[in-house]
Amino acid sequence: MVIKNDVKSIKLAGIGKKRTLWAEREMPVLRSIRERFIKEKPLNGVKIGCCLHVTTETANLMITLAAGGAKVQLCASNPLSTQDDVAAHLVKDYGIPVYAVKGEDKKRYYSHIVAVLNSAPEITMDDGADLVTVLHTDKKYRALLSSMIGGTEETTTGVIRLHAMAKSGVLEYPIIAINDAQTKHLFDNRYGTGQSTIDGVVRATNLLLAGKNIVVCGYGWCGRGFAMRARGMGGIVYVTEVDPLCALEAVMDGFTVLPMSEAAKIGDLFLTLTGDIGVLRKEHFKVMKNGAIIANSGHFNVEIDIPALEKLSSEKKNVREFVDEYVLKSNGKSKSVFVLGEGRLINLAAAEGHPASVMDMSFANQALCVEYIVKKSKLGGLKKNVYSVPVDIDKKVAELKLKSMGMNIDKLTPEQVKYLSSWKQGT
Repeated sequence: MVIKNDVKSIKLAGIGKKRTLWAEREMPVLRSIRERFIKEKPLNGVKIGCCLHVTTETANLMITLAAGGAKVQLCASNPLSTQDDVAAHLVKDYGIPVYAVKGEDKKRYYSHIVAVLNSAPEITMDDGADLVTVLHTDKKYRALLSSMIGGTEETTTGVIRLHAMAKSGVLEYPIIAINDAQTKHLFDNRYGTGQSTIDGVVRATNLLLAGKNIVVCGYGWCGRGFAMRARGMGGIVYVTEVDPLCALEAVMDGFTVLPMSEAAKIGDLFLTLTGDIGVLRKEHFKVMKNGAIIANSGHFNVEIDIPALEKLSSEKKNVREFVDEYVLKSNGKSKSVFVLGEGRLINLAAAEGHPASVMDMSFANQALCVEYIVKKSKLGGLKKNVYSVPVDIDKKVAELKLKSMGMNIDKLTPEQVKYLSSWKQGT
């Protein structure tokens, strides 16, 4: 039996509508694209399967794609990131099939991905590459690959997976890495993750960050953003890194860099933002302070080795919504380590994710890249590879954002253009 949707309660649609409209006020770039899409219908009849965080910002993207004529279906890209009222709103008010319930277990999560694939999409839109992975590995759905014209990937973790697939020669259709756009990672990852991670931690714990030793695990764009805001809240920030260039940048930005073996002993709050597994492990849990708090803002819940923590613990109990206490015994004494949001994305598990104004740029890139894929498919299509967002799209998004903010920039004079293209500069 094919299910038409799976949401917590359609009765929540009214709340979801209000919240989605509120987010739209902060998404002028996507709104301008929607207005054009309504007139031109560049995606007319194209089936798009989406596996994204089901939030108010995502709702505005789905509405925009549908306005362009696309047939859209949506499932969650994380079991704890769904906003149930928003899911209900998309189903009730727009007839968009949504398969997402906050807190769904692993079985239900993957059944929702399958539900989207059952619609036989021609384009995939992913956040973490779970949809693409199932499509490539499940024999029941590999037949769909021949009709795929392209896809997009939102986040760093998914892009890493896709590059690995392309390198191994198993990627069966072209995918654009939205995360590579400067208007995505420079803003979404830094300002969005920075602010929303703080928001998630504070909502989950009501913790005062001032005066706390805060360990930032990873100094990529997301780590930079969180470290900056944690310091702004009065935190004493330490950074752990494996990349000498990122570590050097952290030092130059005024942070203390040290190995995790040392940081684990002094941290009050730990945030993982690397996209890799086992960042916080058994040896680190053993030396942590009593009362240490651990959270993750990387895409998957593998950065914290929770199975190892469970083996070390004599007791586990939920002490507050989104806060689990693990009681460990060491040298005859007990201590507690607290994990937030089951180790999943804390900014979406306990809060609302990125502010709409930064997702405006990310999702504008999504919408324009889908349009680009459709246009290219009519001209022979793209090769099976991972592509960066075309520079003209990236710049267009930046121009539209500046315009919406009432900002203007200069243009090069003809003489300046000629000078920059000459090898005789300075003479």
